[in-house]
Amino acid sequence: MRQIGLQLLLLLFSSIYLYSTPPIDVAENYYFINPTFENEPDLLKQANELYIQGKYDQAIVAYTNLAKKNQKPSAHLFKKLALSHAARSHASESVNYLEESLLTVFNTNILMDSGFDTIRNSEPFVALQEKYTPTFTIWSFMYLYVALIGFYIAIILHFKKKIDGVAKVLISGFIFIHSFFILHICLNITNYQYEFPHSYLMSTVFSFAYGPLLYFYFKRITQQYSFKKKDLLHLLPTLGLLVYLAPLYLLSSDGKMVLMLNRVSGGLNPSDSTYMSLIVVLKFASLVIYGYLIHKLYVSAKQHKDLSTVNKKWQRNIFFIHVAYIATYGLYGVLISNHIGSGFFYHLPIVSMSLMVLFLGFSASVQPSVFSGLYSFENHLFFKYEKSGLTKSLSQELRENLKRLFDDEKIYKQNDISLESLAEKLNTTRHNASQVINEQFKMNFHELVNRYRIEEAKYILEQDRKKSLNIIDVAYEVGFNNKVTFNKAFKKDTQLTPSQFQRSRLQLM
Repeated sequence: MRQIGLQLLLLLFSSIYLYSTPPIDVAENYYFINPTFENEPDLLKQANELYIQGKYDQAIVAYTNLAKKNQKPSAHLFKKLALSHAARSHASESVNYLEESLLTVFNTNILMDSGFDTIRNSEPFVALQEKYTPTFTIWSFMYLYVALIGFYIAIILHFKKKIDGVAKVLISGFIFIHSFFILHICLNITNYQYEFPHSYLMSTVFSFAYGPLLYFYFKRITQQYSFKKKDLLHLLPTLGLLVYLAPLYLLSSDGKMVLMLNRVSGGLNPSDSTYMSLIVVLKFASLVIYGYLIHKLYVSAKQHKDLSTVNKKWQRNIFFIHVAYIATYGLYGVLISNHIGSGFFYHLPIVSMSLMVLFLGFSASVQPSVFSGLYSFENHLFFKYEKSGLTKSLSQELRENLKRLFDDEKIYKQNDISLESLAEKLNTTRHNASQVINEQFKMNFHELVNRYRIEEAKYILEQDRKKSLNIIDVAYEVGFNNKVTFNKAFKKDTQLTPSQFQRSRLQLM
């Protein structure tokens, strides 16, 4: 009886336990009923078998338990979880584990696994691809194009003999760091920073060099400034930044990749550093300070009587493009500080930099002499006339005589006129005649002759209201030897052919 009582008591407790314990999922209790999988390799093997057998729900549980048992789960384990969820069309969960795998061991080739075909067109998966895989947009293509042009211009300027040597080094350095920054942005927005980890912060070291380079360039071309040792103090901020960044630059590619991926895992921009906000603020302050100093030089240069109009306009354009960059960089700094790395306003400062590079490139091709300012070949300070014996009073006298020959005697109508014959009429040397024309009229001999000839031709055509004159007759009348040369010179001056000019004037009458 005692044994039966004990059995009944046992049965009662068993019943109470079974009814009081909730049902256990088979997959969740898998390890409990399979004591052979107590060590991790066996657990992983069993999870893989479940995945191969198509038991994805059980595989997910098995892989999840494995992940919980490890403080630092492997990239392979995250990938298996991602594939298991993809097989069940759980796009969001799959992408989350897939990103964890990439952040553990960065290898975008896993995105090509056919196991993700079920979710490949889903929004989360597409977003993940855009976040980590190289891709080109219209912005990145434009930036790459401008950067390459900038590097080319920076190099080609060194082969321009008509540019002052010091000014050439300063402006080419200015173009180079602009181009370098634009290339850096291009790598970042195309995700090629992950392909080339050494690009991490590669342009940041030049953050405090933009202002000094442009400032001393303006100082050189507007004041003929000669540099002193104390001017090297302006490079101290750049040197200090280099010292700070040196440990980062000396890291291996794997070390830099870890830094970028750690930032991504924290929801930050991978291409920035921990102190990027501080660097941005300091760079903006540097740009504003040097922008003010450049403005003072620019205003002073506008009053300089020896600086040609072309040079003044060119310097004005450079100054205002730089001001636009400073303004847009302030906005860029606000975006970066708030971890915003895309959008229209993000691109504005890079567009300003691109405009600067393209404008400087255009100027270098069309009119390289403007880069020298007061050292310009078209100015009387040019070395060609440095040792000339032409005094100011003699220059004024020759100018008056030259104007009399052109305005009153109209010697430009002579089709065989030359600089030598003009010098003979002025009773001076060919050298002095050329110098007077360059200094007093801001053009060379042939440009001066053509200017008078075209003005005369316009007067004749305006008076010929009945169109009784042939164009060739007008050309001969003002000193040209043929119609082709006349048409070319006329169109260069008026943007119209002689016939078009005559018709336009008749319509206005």
